[in-house]
Amino acid sequence: MIKHTNKIEILHDPVCGMEVNPNETNKVTNFQGLSYYFCSESCRKAFETSPENYRKGKRSKHKGIWGRYLDLLNKVTGGKPQQCHRGKGCIGR
Repeated sequence: MIKHTNKIEILHDPVCGMEVNPNETNKVTNFQGLSYYFCSESCRKAFETSPENYRKGKRSKHKGIWGRYLDLLNKVTGGKPQQCHRGKGCIGR
């Protein structure tokens, strides 16, 4: 998605969704003839590892570093809530 602000193109990082000014970043990669811009090196590497996962419409619902943390947590736990280490029925004793 492109937003024009005072003749400056603002793009969105395909991995985390953060706004990126292509004139202010050197984190860019090309895929199938298109240029993709990133907010961080870790987002660029994630995209290059599996670009099909970040094509339009497949981006995470979460944004930023917190969003990446939540996505990773959901991947590791399968989206299930964490269990208390004391067992079932624990209410903080």
